[in-house]
Amino acid sequence: MNRPQGEVRVFADAEELGRGAAREFVRLAQHAVAARGRFTVALAGGSTPRRVYELLAEPEHREAVDWGRVEFFWGDERAVAPEHPDSNYGMAAAALLFKLALPPERIHRIRAERPDRDAVALEYQLEIARALGVPADGPPPPLDLILLGMGADGHTASLFPHTEALREPHRWVVPNHAEKPRADRVTLTFPIINGARAIRVVVAGAEKALTLMAVLEGPSDPEGLPSQRLSPDVVWLVDRPAARDLAGGRDA
Repeated sequence: MNRPQGEVRVFADAEELGRGAAREFVRLAQHAVAARGRFTVALAGGSTPRRVYELLAEPEHREAVDWGRVEFFWGDERAVAPEHPDSNYGMAAAALLFKLALPPERIHRIRAERPDRDAVALEYQLEIARALGVPADGPPPPLDLILLGMGADGHTASLFPHTEALREPHRWVVPNHAEKPRADRVTLTFPIINGARAIRVVVAGAEKALTLMAVLEGPSDPEGLPSQRLSPDVVWLVDRPAARDLAGGRDA
């Protein structure tokens, strides 16, 4: 399997990275609404995406997006209630969604707090299909944007190294269990992720530098470094500490 090539944009620090990612979100939203009448996006969890959402809620960005035409999905979710501090939905809701007064039918959260996570995953695939007007048993529809992070172990969404979900060929959403870190999640799979019109991976911090170099410039290891399975069209938005060991990349 080829490693993702894509484009690497380097920002001075985490704050500039957040601002750059917010601008990219706005640009892609405006383009999608102009071209297709709506913007379909899957959000990521984590501290760096949180800053992106906070910036999107500020007037400069909030007023540039027709939020009534945005459909919100999630790339993955932890097995916790939505009000739990570890909930990806809860984080995005507090940082952005509650500030937008959106109609609830535009917000499609993963109900991963329910014990039967395989049923949750199947229901979420049905919800994506209904929202996008496609058959649930067909190929995955192209979301306009999937926003991702990358862990220090090379995982993205909740597609952890050496887990069964990495090899899922058809389903758009699956439960996934990892022993290290010990986690039970529901996650989008690579078939729907790599079918998106735009994939943006936001990576910040020196602790990610060696992993980012291994993913982009090291030997092929898609089982050990799941982020290598991303489409060659991916765009990496990274801060300078995370990019310190890369030979490629350009300042944004």
